[in-house]
Amino acid sequence: MTSRRPTIGVFDSGFGGLTVLKALLELIPDADYAYFGDTARLPYGSKSVETVARYAVEAAHFLEGSGAALLVIACNTATALALDRITAGAHVPVVGVVEPGAGAAASVSANKKVVVVGTEATVSSHAYRKALEARGLSAREKACPLLVPLVEEGWVEHRVTEQVAGIYLGEAFADGFQDADTLVLGCTHYPLIKPLLHRIAPAHVSIVDSAESTARAVAGHLKNLLPPAVDQERRSKPRLKFFATDSVEKFRRLGQRFLGHPIEDVQHVDLKE
Repeated sequence: MTSRRPTIGVFDSGFGGLTVLKALLELIPDADYAYFGDTARLPYGSKSVETVARYAVEAAHFLEGSGAALLVIACNTATALALDRITAGAHVPVVGVVEPGAGAAASVSANKKVVVVGTEATVSSHAYRKALEARGLSAREKACPLLVPLVEEGWVEHRVTEQVAGIYLGEAFADGFQDADTLVLGCTHYPLIKPLLHRIAPAHVSIVDSAESTARAVAGHLKNLLPPAVDQERRSKPRLKFFATDSVEKFRRLGQRFLGHPIEDVQHVDLKE
């Protein structure tokens, strides 16, 4: 009797969650993946908790119907605003991005002072601050609303992006947080500008990528949840399915920047309101 490769469902409001998928593929290459980008209804940051939860639960059910045995909420906003509701509405285990990121920061920080950068919605929820304070750390959250459009424009090494990020980090690492030794990337777009952030952050600062932290959390979860794949399946490449609620062409074009390689097959999905 052979064991079956697990399918991991990855959900985001758009493209940023593809950095989480990229980290998952690197760490767990012997699983299959279904990625759902709710591109027709982004951004989630301007919507209510009830609306975000409803959208995310709809996506979770869709991914479960596509065979997902575990669901990754690769969206900081959805995780911050509605993880409990998503977990209650799903029928499979759910992993968000906030707790793994906070846990990684706690293990990295020597002086227990951490700066978190993210979108307005994520920062306003204080999800990272609560998760970090629960671990005995002091946290400053900084909203960086201009970084997402700059990343989606492809300006990952542009001097304008460097100037904007420099202003944000200068404000974050000030007024008592000059000695903070850890920077948490609380937005899944930000891994694309991690080299730039390394250059402009204070030299003593370590950067925690919540996409990588989430992939490690999923790997730990799978050890207990599912049997190992058979040797033949381990040698085969992961099967990838992509679903988007808006233009599949735009998803292919923007998505490859986040995933790091071309995206060939994207299926358009209409979710019922």
